[in-house]
Amino acid sequence: MRKKRTYCPHCSEKITIRSEGDIKRDYCTNCDTFFYDNPLPVASTIVVHKREVLLVKRKNEPHRGEWCLPSGFAETGESIEAAARRELEEEAGIKGKIIDFVCVDSAYNNLYGDLIFITFEAEWIKGDLIAGDDAEEVRFYSFEDMPPLAFESNVNAVKRYLQKKQEYWAIVDSFSLSVGEVQNEPKKGDYLSDKLVQIIEENAEVISRRWLNDVMTSKSTPTYASADPESTLQRNLFVVSHFGKWLSGFHDDKNVRNFYRKLGSERKKEDFALSEILSAISLTRKHLWEFALSQRMWTKTIDIYMTLELERRMMLFFDRATYYAARGYQGEKRVD
Repeated sequence: MRKKRTYCPHCSEKITIRSEGDIKRDYCTNCDTFFYDNPLPVASTIVVHKREVLLVKRKNEPHRGEWCLPSGFAETGESIEAAARRELEEEAGIKGKIIDFVCVDSAYNNLYGDLIFITFEAEWIKGDLIAGDDAEEVRFYSFEDMPPLAFESNVNAVKRYLQKKQEYWAIVDSFSLSVGEVQNEPKKGDYLSDKLVQIIEENAEVISRRWLNDVMTSKSTPTYASADPESTLQRNLFVVSHFGKWLSGFHDDKNVRNFYRKLGSERKKEDFALSEILSAISLTRKHLWEFALSQRMWTKTIDIYMTLELERRMMLFFDRATYYAARGYQGEKRVD
């Protein structure tokens, strides 16, 4: 327990208790002085490398042998940021740069009394990992495999950090997948925009009927006005209902190639102009995009990214679709 004050450090008179406002404090009648007991500031750092967090194993009490973030008390005359950097170097052997504030949390410790944990995110800028005098071991852990942490305030800080990074990491992962940096075959849900794709597929008939009304009245597609509306609808409905599979890699490029080659070839036999076929494909893209925008997913950064990612994926898909439709129209009949 933190020791209580018994005598005045200035005049040695015995300390009494007096109320100051609504708070009872230690008081010296001889010096007419109140004494204040304030929480002690503790600086902690979260250092992440390859999405693993740096932890130190405590060498001393309290919580000897348990793991925690690099943490320690700020010294008099030292800024809390400087304290965080110093403790990081003393306990883990590395120099860090403070790049963000994570959180502040109140705590109580039987040895030190009331504490305030101030946690920062820091970047490892130089130095080699080595356990300092107050640590038995220092290492990085994945967030999924972290050992229990000694201090609840560290637990709360890590939770807050992950909440802040969740959207950012999701965007980074989805972007890496979309530009081909990830070699593994994508699975359903890997792309952030798969959420919008699912909504599109669930509303395939609504979208296709809007497209049908447009394609049968547009000046750029006059032959469609005399085509059988039901078969025209079903063909477009097939495209929209399979949209997510074609976008996400469940079917390889062969399926898209064969479908649109056949589409181009058949429409030529039906006396459609190539310009009409390409315009109809463009109208499909238009109605898919307008429906996606109607979901009003523009409130958060992750929503904006999700919508823009879908637009990019649609662009790549419809570029392929128009190319293969044109090749089929020009007489390339090979199916493989």
